[in-house]
Amino acid sequence: MVCRIPPEGVPIIRSPSRSRPPCTQCSHCGPGDAVASGTRRPLSGIERQCDREGFPPPRVHAGDPAPGAGRPPPGRAPPPPGHAAARATARAQLAAGRIIAVKGIGGYHLACDATDARAVATLRTRKERGGKAFAVMCADLGTAERVAVLRAAERAALTSARRPIVLLRRRTPADGLRLAGQVCPGSPHIGLLLPYTPVHTLLFGLPGDPPGPRVLVMTSGNRSGEPIVTDDTEALTRLAGLADAWLTHDRPIACPCDDSLLRVRPDGTAQVLRRSRGYVPRPLRLPLPVRPTLATGGDLKNALCLGEADQAWFGPHIGDMADLAALEAAARAERHLTRLTGVTPRRVAADRHPGYHSTRRAHDRAARLGLGKPVLVQHHHAHIAAAMAEHGLDGGTPVIGVAFDGTGYGDDGTVWGGEILLADYTGYRRLARLAPAPLPGGDAGVANPCRLALARLWAAGLPWAPQLPSVQACTETELALLRRQLTRQLACVPTSSMGRLFDAVSSLVGLCHRAGYEAQAALELEAAAWQARDADAAAYPFGFTADGREMDPAPALRTLLADRARRTPVPVLAARFHRGVARAVADACRRARTETGRTTVALTGGVFANALLEEETAALLAGAGFTVLRHGEVPPNDGGLALGQLMVAGTAVNHETE
Repeated sequence: MVCRIPPEGVPIIRSPSRSRPPCTQCSHCGPGDAVASGTRRPLSGIERQCDREGFPPPRVHAGDPAPGAGRPPPGRAPPPPGHAAARATARAQLAAGRIIAVKGIGGYHLACDATDARAVATLRTRKERGGKAFAVMCADLGTAERVAVLRAAERAALTSARRPIVLLRRRTPADGLRLAGQVCPGSPHIGLLLPYTPVHTLLFGLPGDPPGPRVLVMTSGNRSGEPIVTDDTEALTRLAGLADAWLTHDRPIACPCDDSLLRVRPDGTAQVLRRSRGYVPRPLRLPLPVRPTLATGGDLKNALCLGEADQAWFGPHIGDMADLAALEAAARAERHLTRLTGVTPRRVAADRHPGYHSTRRAHDRAARLGLGKPVLVQHHHAHIAAAMAEHGLDGGTPVIGVAFDGTGYGDDGTVWGGEILLADYTGYRRLARLAPAPLPGGDAGVANPCRLALARLWAAGLPWAPQLPSVQACTETELALLRRQLTRQLACVPTSSMGRLFDAVSSLVGLCHRAGYEAQAALELEAAAWQARDADAAAYPFGFTADGREMDPAPALRTLLADRARRTPVPVLAARFHRGVARAVADACRRARTETGRTTVALTGGVFANALLEEETAALLAGAGFTVLRHGEVPPNDGGLALGQLMVAGTAVNHETE
């Protein structure tokens, strides 16, 4: 173990051979994908070769005794003593308010004392984090229970071998352990995890060690928009300016692997929101055999998926594909996964969006493999197919798929995202959609929810009253340009996106007008709604066109604005909007059942990461006699998209198009 502290030189302090080894862990329930570099029995996912520069594959469970683990390989002299000094130095630096880059299993983390307001603010500024919440690592379960409210299922998820980040309700007031306000500003939830490697346990300290912080901010070691750093040399350069010191060790990381993230529903089931460390590369059993296929996913929350016969393997979470480093990480993840599984792709699948980096990469990979063109799968069809595959459906009977998200390339070249489709693995038919509204400025509009709000009012025929928060958030020049843009339909692609409607309402009620990170406006709307979920049972009404093909939010917006004029509290407005969307979905599905005779509904897409909306919608559908499919191990957002692409492409007869 090494602690590096610039600029006064770089002391190299290494671990002794036996005492408190920092890298003792089982490669099956611990490091897994991050240290695995190949297989001895392809497709089994068991006998992994470990990339440890001569270190034998660890065969000891994380909770078992570790005789001999951490010893140097044959022929290598034991390193000099001193890693206790490295740990003590790092712990002291954290207590002093410094930011430490800590090398873990799947990459580097940036850590600081979560109770130190100045340290958290400094990390937020350096990382250009905006208002996005940080995850925290607690020293032990007892500390976690002082910070958050834990139910039995959440406690089990936290302490499982996978050790994910679990979204929990914050304990208010905190039990004598107050976190800095900027850890998760404005959110009733907190992402919390426990130590999952001896490095973390030793960093917090064992009995007899000098004291240090008991709760650490533990965020991925990268700059905003880049993949997590894994290489020691890169860490010293790419994390320069972010970290004050580095705590590292000599075990190489074969593949970057971010922390997984999940929430536990009231019924005790889990919904994985980011599927990575602890979950990959564990195989998923498929309901139908597929040809050897590589699916490249989407451009946000990217994770690829490789499949053959009745098994599929997700790669680790990559993230946003707009950065060159992310594209290189995706290529590295593909090489790693094909080597690990022994699968040689005979088909490549991708999203239909012609501008996606992941789609362009799929064209390149298909050409290099001599496979012709990739299979291009419609975005929301892939979401529904992923939900079907996770629940073991063979596709013999179509389902009613409710696919709500921020954006997806539609068949008509517009932006879809509020879709109700009749779908199986072979195809789909659009049953209904959210009534479209202009998306002024494309990506620029997404970053400005106040503009989305005004575009929604314009589409609904509602006035831009001067006292509206969305109007007040815009300058006079901005308002004039936006009005001209909407009137002339300049750079205004129509969108049926439910995610954009949530953004618009967030601005209309005065919560978020300028988004600093993905889904910020919608997350703040959900957080407000949680405060009033039991305040009343009112719901804002959606209309339907005569043919039932469009859900019209105009009546809901009109009623919301009237309530706001009566000074109804913002949390109540937000909760009523959530209930209105849930009831509109239930109404649309009842209409779809009458038309098609289908009684199974799949809830999918990133909007259904909203716990309040998902619970309300699922309850209404179940009460109406539907079988409801909700995501579990496969994320509802674009992190699960590649599985759906795999199922559509891997079972298709025509290998060039969906």
